[in-house]
Amino acid sequence: MLLSPGPGDGAGASWGGRFAAPVTYLVFGLIDILVFGVHAHGSVTFSFTPEFAKVTVPNLKLPAAGTAYFCGAVTLALAVARLLAVLGLVRLGRVPRRVIIGAVLFLFVIALLAWASGGQSIPFSVINLLSGTLEDSIPIMLGALTAVICSTSGVINIAIEGQLLLGAFCAAIATTVTGSLWVGLICGALAGSLVAAVLAAFAIAYRVDQIVLGVVLNTLVLGLTGYLYNAIMVPYGETLNNPATFNLVKIPLLGDIPIIGPIFFDASVFLYITYALLIIIQIGLSRTRWGLRTRAVGEHPVAADTVGIRVLATRYRNVIIAGLIAGVGGAYFTIGSVGSFGPDMTSGEGYIALAAMIFGRYTPFGAIGAALLFGFTTQLQSILSSINVPIQSNLLLLSPYVVTIIVVAGLVGKVRGPRAEGVPYVKS
Repeated sequence: MLLSPGPGDGAGASWGGRFAAPVTYLVFGLIDILVFGVHAHGSVTFSFTPEFAKVTVPNLKLPAAGTAYFCGAVTLALAVARLLAVLGLVRLGRVPRRVIIGAVLFLFVIALLAWASGGQSIPFSVINLLSGTLEDSIPIMLGALTAVICSTSGVINIAIEGQLLLGAFCAAIATTVTGSLWVGLICGALAGSLVAAVLAAFAIAYRVDQIVLGVVLNTLVLGLTGYLYNAIMVPYGETLNNPATFNLVKIPLLGDIPIIGPIFFDASVFLYITYALLIIIQIGLSRTRWGLRTRAVGEHPVAADTVGIRVLATRYRNVIIAGLIAGVGGAYFTIGSVGSFGPDMTSGEGYIALAAMIFGRYTPFGAIGAALLFGFTTQLQSILSSINVPIQSNLLLLSPYVVTIIVVAGLVGKVRGPRAEGVPYVKS
């Protein structure tokens, strides 16, 4: 997927693509000032200490309107800087451009919170927001890691949504029947790999269009789980759809660190699994023989085959392994969060995971960062709903998907995936 930025980002970019980023920043800045700043009142208090914490951090109290105006002014300045870079008057490297994106989004959120929480007597809990962000991001992060492995191998995995959904379904049944959360987790992972195996067989062996195939698999899993839910889970809910959930696990000492501890080290088992998978995949793709061969079959399968790399076998193996990761992400919905299965409970997070991979430029750390952005949006809309902001709940529920569109269309810039991504390999 290619979205063109300005001359500083690559020659030959289209007019609309070149100015997409500065125009997006300009819109964000104007919203900060004309919407949040004008309508904010009173002061906003940010709390950085959870209940029963051993170490407390003082609250931060700021004027609501002044904070929103300040955020808007800085955002407009960043928009001007980005515009100057597009016009070739200022040179901005890749890192400064990414920093600007992060700064614009951060300032927008601060202005939004100043408007939403201004004048309220209860402090806004930053810890709840950030810890909830990590929890909400778990299936998106695992789905994004799945997409990274598949795309780097040269296979487009649109079926992540189906892998998440079937993983959630099987984890719920297995945990309820056996009474073991770990058995449920393993069954969820295997369910994800089952969908991946079907994807691999048709995409690699039979060379079916991978995008169409992914959509078909998602529709198949959606219909199958919906039918089985009505047929067996509704009438036998207590025996088939009543799983336990993993408790939070607090790491000694690390969990007591102010601010950082409650967010990163007092969390679900699924979050620790995500940490481990991120490190393993990052090191594996960049510094191991497996990673070198994976990148080779994704970039130039003919050359890889010439030097003795088994292209089709590598793609098969990687797609199925990635399916295990997506299945773990699906299991989170039932045995890590909700405690029961519901039809279409993944709510499009598999597609959001694909957007996270693109925004993260096909890298593990980049994909995780983008997934956290989308998870942050989900948690933020949940908190805004609870504090009765003057926005309809239906519009708040749309916010994660709106952010997905804005990020991919206006902020992601030029992204080049593996050259052989989505291209079936035929051995000559």
